[in-house]
Amino acid sequence: MLPANQPRQFYRGGASIAALRGGGDDREFGPEDWVASTTTRFGQEESGLSRLPDGRLLRDVVSADPRSWLGAEHVSAFGDSTALLVKLLDAGQRLPVHCHPDDGFAKRHLGSRFGKTEAWIVVGTSGANPVVYLGFRDDVAPEVVAEWVRTQDSSAMLGSLNEIPVKPGDTVHVPAGTPHAIGAGVFIVELQQPTDFSITLEWQGFLSDAEGAFLGLETTTALETVNRSGFDDALLSSLIKRTGDVGEGRVPLLADDAAPFFRADRLHGSAELDPSFGVLIVLDGSGELHCADGSHVPLRRGTTAVVPHAAGQSRLEGDLTTVLCRPPSAGSHA
Repeated sequence: MLPANQPRQFYRGGASIAALRGGGDDREFGPEDWVASTTTRFGQEESGLSRLPDGRLLRDVVSADPRSWLGAEHVSAFGDSTALLVKLLDAGQRLPVHCHPDDGFAKRHLGSRFGKTEAWIVVGTSGANPVVYLGFRDDVAPEVVAEWVRTQDSSAMLGSLNEIPVKPGDTVHVPAGTPHAIGAGVFIVELQQPTDFSITLEWQGFLSDAEGAFLGLETTTALETVNRSGFDDALLSSLIKRTGDVGEGRVPLLADDAAPFFRADRLHGSAELDPSFGVLIVLDGSGELHCADGSHVPLRRGTTAVVPHAAGQSRLEGDLTTVLCRPPSAGSHA
């Protein structure tokens, strides 16, 4: 089991995380709980890293014995990287319009194998109109995007995006480059590639100045990350799944296009877990995780846990609802 890990952010939130965990850190600027994180915040040495209950950094423990934690096939594809970052994210206010670089851009400009494709699993909402914003509705010329950013025209940026009402059980795949924002009152489990790379197009009112908005890159270079193509209904429907009314014991949550980046399932009741590095988040109920060596981990609403590959064929027991997040299979990685 893992303690809360909520590095300070520039936007408000955190009450829904505290409510799920039954306490914890509900400070105004603790809207993200980085779960089983071996990723640091951009430009930081340790901030963002998860610690195990004994105080050791998960990053260090995994790198010391990657085969036990990740499995031989994963290590052959990704080395000692978990290839996954999971967060609880509670948007206490609307997030700014932003996007993330893809793998190619990250390799060329940021010295990283991974960009930052992500996906959202909506687990709670509040307010009269919980929405997310995903992709431009229509194609936008590069000079128009540049002008919006130069003048910090928030209304134009937000108004150009597809506004999508969401409810618990909805999931959204967000390919790298997609301009997006999360509306106030939306509480999600977020899966990401293991980086903290954001291009903050709408920084005014969120960041103190433009310096931190573009990862230290020139504005022109940073804006190369933006997918300026319009997202039509067919594309949106391929990225969004509505799973709230699906009652099976195991529900695959993410769009097919997410498979090269990460996997996520909602599990209800008893379930078999194949050997894999995994991150468990308990949304409701209580039970236990039984590992192949006979050990067991108590679980209850709000528990977050990291499962090493060496746990073997394990089993969830009890009346509980969990989200199981996993890295991509070694054979499907992008």
